[in-house]
Amino acid sequence: MKALVCRVCQKAFSKAEHLRRHERCHTGAKPFVCKECRRPFARQDALARHEKLHKRATNPKLPPGQHVHEIPQSISLGGLTPWDTTRAPVDVALTASAPCHAWDTSQPEQNHDLQHAAPDLDFALVWPDSQNLFQSIMSSDTTDQWQMPLGALPFPPVVQDIDSMSFGSPNSFDDRGSSIGTIPSGGSHQAVRNVTEMVASSSSSVTAAIKATSITSVFLDECLHMFFVRFIPTFPILHRATFIFRECTHPLLLNAMALGSLYLGPKDSVAKGEALWRLAHTAVATSWQSLITHRGPNDACKGVQLLITALLGQIYGALSKNKLIRTTSQVFRPLGFFWARHCGMLDSEPFSIESLPFPNASIEEKEHKWRTWAAREIQQRALLAYHIHDGLVAQMSGDGTSTRHVANPLTLPTSEAAFDANSADEWLAHMRSQRPDQPSFRLVFRSLFPPISSLRPLDYHLSAFALRVVLEGLQSLVSDSDESGLVAVGVPGRSDVRRALAQVHETVSMSIHLSAPERLEVLLRWHTICLDTMINSTVLCRHVCSRYGIAQDVSGGSRTVKPGFDMTKWVNTSDARRALLHAIAIQDIVEQLPRGRAHVIHMPSSLFAAATIYVVFSLAGIATIHLPLKIDWQDALLSHADLNLGCDNIRSSTGSETRRFVEEGRTDSPPGLGAVRNLLYEMNSMQKLFRCLISQWGIAHDMEEVVDQWITVSLSS
Repeated sequence: MKALVCRVCQKAFSKAEHLRRHERCHTGAKPFVCKECRRPFARQDALARHEKLHKRATNPKLPPGQHVHEIPQSISLGGLTPWDTTRAPVDVALTASAPCHAWDTSQPEQNHDLQHAAPDLDFALVWPDSQNLFQSIMSSDTTDQWQMPLGALPFPPVVQDIDSMSFGSPNSFDDRGSSIGTIPSGGSHQAVRNVTEMVASSSSSVTAAIKATSITSVFLDECLHMFFVRFIPTFPILHRATFIFRECTHPLLLNAMALGSLYLGPKDSVAKGEALWRLAHTAVATSWQSLITHRGPNDACKGVQLLITALLGQIYGALSKNKLIRTTSQVFRPLGFFWARHCGMLDSEPFSIESLPFPNASIEEKEHKWRTWAAREIQQRALLAYHIHDGLVAQMSGDGTSTRHVANPLTLPTSEAAFDANSADEWLAHMRSQRPDQPSFRLVFRSLFPPISSLRPLDYHLSAFALRVVLEGLQSLVSDSDESGLVAVGVPGRSDVRRALAQVHETVSMSIHLSAPERLEVLLRWHTICLDTMINSTVLCRHVCSRYGIAQDVSGGSRTVKPGFDMTKWVNTSDARRALLHAIAIQDIVEQLPRGRAHVIHMPSSLFAAATIYVVFSLAGIATIHLPLKIDWQDALLSHADLNLGCDNIRSSTGSETRRFVEEGRTDSPPGLGAVRNLLYEMNSMQKLFRCLISQWGIAHDMEEVVDQWITVSLSS
């Protein structure tokens, strides 16, 4: 019976030595040191294998001076020799609950395969190629590789030729030469030298940071593992079952690992993750011309991996503690849509259900079709995820979106059951129940704004991922109106958007396909967008901070509330009480989410929006709120003006306690039965929630500091 439990991840072990070895994954301890080269190892057997290398160092078949464990100095990231074991077993990565995984010594067949991959490989790696990627990053010539490619500057570079360094991409963007003109002689030669020295210095500083943070292959392996077991379940954009390390460009892997680093325990993981992000960002910023031509074995078009790389990097950046990284992420946000249009991703034909293999087809044919479908699905989900990220960042900054979300021509993604399948046969079983004609998101949005208003649930099978795309489309419409509710030409008004949000709530409530955590995650974002239909929470935050002289770096932009805005008057309006109900719901959902799902990317901004409403009520002198015993969310969202517009499915709610609270600020619940909230106390609870989020999303650190100052101001007012 397994009685020994890890204190960090609660994983059980039958032997004490197995537990001690596992705990080193959390602590990073490497107690076993080679007597010859002083290289540390986490496991005794790994050290024993390594020591054998010193005994074979005089092998005459090797080049003079090169040991078997050393990597040739001429290696480049684009020319790595792949291992044969680049795809870790699916069950290992999906069932592991620990932040890292050690191969069980009771499975010698797995270790036997790995012995032929690399003689100096730490056998605790889930992804054996992590060692190869680590060696390529740390090789001595890497500093010269992460530089601007030839042709990017309008003059001949004087640094060494690094055009061959294509970051995993086989082709160049075009056939242009290394320069487009001749610089006149004289002072321009000095300018050339100065600029190229600047480029070289910038690239060197990036790779120097990698070396300074003591990144190891085990760390990279843990990061990629955590990316798949923690991040992907809440943001399903990469297909774990068919993922092959060697088919990915290195910037994509680096950004995935940077995100994975956020789920590791050691304090230095943040610094290491930032170093990985900077390395990937340098690659994209200087070599996107090459990366945009890269096409995977099963991709429908070029540039898919560039899009995914940009997406992962911008998610990491938008929620980073580092303000410079956050700003950089926002500046590069629109590029993904441009690259997608340039490569024709929006016009790619989706995988046809008619292309499914028959049940009696060969294993090879099933595998081929499975991987072809997975590549199409990943491309589609990456584009949809870009819409989700775009809407989230737009709401956090108080600005508009980078594209017109409601014109999205992409079709609904395949069901999560098919996407989560671990084998071709399991995938086929789910795909045969898939609807052959999936509607586009454009059609879904049209259904939300019918000629005759309706509050019925949508007649589509919408996954949690698809619902998040729909919600960001509605959020983009909210952001198109100003603080007076005046909308741009052709944009639905606030009442129309609120009724559409009511339909989405009905859809979520009636769905039998959503798990409990998925439902909570979708409703978390739903409440935040509903709150913003009452008042722009980002603009309101700026107003509060400006009025009380509080510095904040959470939201950029310059959009402010309309002149003459009075917080004391606003908190006594129906919209303010509606916003408060949604804010309370946001806090309740965050506290209800299970620990393993408590890091969805929109959680920090949602919680901060709720805190903004709390502080406005507190500063206006309303600290204690008596709430209805049960909330009717249709009444908490829609006013009489919203309802009296021809809706044919409106519940009679004239006597609703929620409506009386919203319109009159009172409840009918007897004393002791109705819920009572002390908003100042709840802000203290929120502060603790932000501290829990900091380990995953660094922006929560800045949010927590602002909330702390809000509490101080509220206590003194």
